Amino acid sequence: MKKLLKNVGLAALLLFAIVIGNQQKAYAHCEIPCGIYADSLRIVMISEDIATIEKSMNEINNLSASESINYNQLVRWINNKELHANKIQQIATQYFMFQRVKLTDDAVKQKKNLQMLSLLHEICVYAMKTKQTTDLKYVEKLKHLLQEFSELYFEASGHHHH
Repeated sequence: MKKLLKNVGLAALLLFAIVIGNQQKAYAHCEIPCGIYADSLRIVMISEDIATIEKSMNEINNLSASESINYNQLVRWINNKELHANKIQQIATQYFMFQRVKLTDDAVKQKKNLQMLSLLHEICVYAMKTKQTTDLKYVEKLKHLLQEFSELYFEASGHHHH
């Protein structure tokens, strides 16, 4: 009974740390518009976030499988995974959707924009899925979607690497 109470207490502490640890403010690019954009840098940033999520998932799985779980490290890796998933969503929405995929009346550009917006939406959804689980299939899906978005954004849409 004593061990059960200890495990329940640790689980409650873990849940509390996750909830409190994810209370973060999101900051946007300036939206003036300033004209200072580093599109390729944002792609690299998302790629690094995906790699960090993958490492976090592996560490969470390893720590969870341990006979003696280090809850401190487990919480830290969970928070890290959440933080980087949020960063992906922030860049996809605040940077690309809101600022870089421009409104247009041109039918050809509208079609390409719809493709890009659809990919960005999928990226946000799969980033969310990485928060909900440690299933690496969502990491692979994010890698694929980022590559697809990057190719469409830079080649088909006439954007340039900065």
